[in-house]
Amino acid sequence: MTVVADIHEAHGATFTERGGRRVVDHYGRPERVHRAVRNVVGVIEMGYGVVEVTGDDRVEFVDNAVSNRVPSEDGQGVYALLLDAQGGIETDLYVFNAGPRLLCFVPPQRADALAEEWAEKTFIQDVDVRVATDDFGVFGVHGPNATEKIASVLTGPASPDEPLSFVRGSVGDWGVTVVRTDDLTGEEGYEVICAADDANDVFDALVNHGLNAAPFGYRTLDYLTLEAGTPTFEAELEGTVPNVLGLRNAIDFEKGCYVGQEVVSKIANQGRPSRRLVGLEPEAVPPSGSAVFAGDSHVGEVTRGDHSPALDVPIALALVDFEFDAEEVTVRVDGEDVPADRVELPFVEGSARSRRLPEYV
Repeated sequence: MTVVADIHEAHGATFTERGGRRVVDHYGRPERVHRAVRNVVGVIEMGYGVVEVTGDDRVEFVDNAVSNRVPSEDGQGVYALLLDAQGGIETDLYVFNAGPRLLCFVPPQRADALAEEWAEKTFIQDVDVRVATDDFGVFGVHGPNATEKIASVLTGPASPDEPLSFVRGSVGDWGVTVVRTDDLTGEEGYEVICAADDANDVFDALVNHGLNAAPFGYRTLDYLTLEAGTPTFEAELEGTVPNVLGLRNAIDFEKGCYVGQEVVSKIANQGRPSRRLVGLEPEAVPPSGSAVFAGDSHVGEVTRGDHSPALDVPIALALVDFEFDAEEVTVRVDGEDVPADRVELPFVEGSARSRRLPEYV
């Protein structure tokens, strides 16, 4: 559930659901708002689920559960994966060391199950786990002028430089934490976290104070992440082996297997994958699941597609056979085989590159 519904409605928002949480779909004319974000800066309320982990053994406990090394220093974060016994992605998450607690930001539909699973595995360790989603408002600030936007409203420290590091300060009279994101939109980005009770005031300040910013919803966010070549949990990550998506930034290979998941073969994460994620420019927008063909051979499926506002053409991401190297393919759309060109990712070069951009070695 959005924590600032009234202010969204005042901006003319239309709502949708993501992972069981009510979020803004758009405020009208999402393609035009997309241009505002690409050219200047925009603000979106993010629909994360939040899991809080406290206790003396919190860092060791979470570090033993996930694919990347959990930072031991306050002010640092990491992107990581929780894998199932076959090496598939059960959830992705951001883990932030906030001093006496770790805050884990996950897809909203995964928060309850993750908290329950971890609570059952604490055994004799000094660890407490709870769902803290309703405690926070989280707002993304994205665009080539995102740093200037944050500087125009943040009192206290300078904005953080390193991806997934954060600082504490204030926006107006309200305490906030500002995180440098991993640029999933293909533009410079930050996330501003505040107490839920302060969320209305913080959102208003981010939109209207200092450098003005355009409010945008998940429709525009979908355009941006697709153009940036960013795989998302619902479309590409869930159930997929990490090396298929080239998610090298999510894995510390020195950790070996991941405790709590028995032995997960390194082949699932380091060896040559069976498939890879590629970009396509088809002549029509293909729905998710559309078959991709090279000649008469079926080589993969579309994970998602849309009309790119930046390029004014249809674009799509597809999982295809790893050895597939044809430059021209067809995609089956409504029973018809539509020509498509394979293109390098990202589709659009913005002010930053997504750190989830597939990387194969």
